[in-house]
Amino acid sequence: MAKKQASFEEKLMELEGLVRKMEGGSLPLSEALAAYESGMKLSKELTQELSDAEKRMLELSGGETVPMEDAP
Repeated sequence: MAKKQASFEEKLMELEGLVRKMEGGSLPLSEALAAYESGMKLSKELTQELSDAEKRMLELSGGETVPMEDAP
């Protein structure tokens, strides 16, 4: 069975959890390094998803940006 891909929000929550663990300072070096590596991967995925969403929004708006306060 295929593994369900995590949503943007789930990935963001996972990244926030990793940051909290690392900021706590109690992780052994090997675990801190693994958490950092996972966090960097999540950060890249989230950044790509945001970029894709922005491109899609620009396509839908005909290339025009609309300030959030003016959005319908």
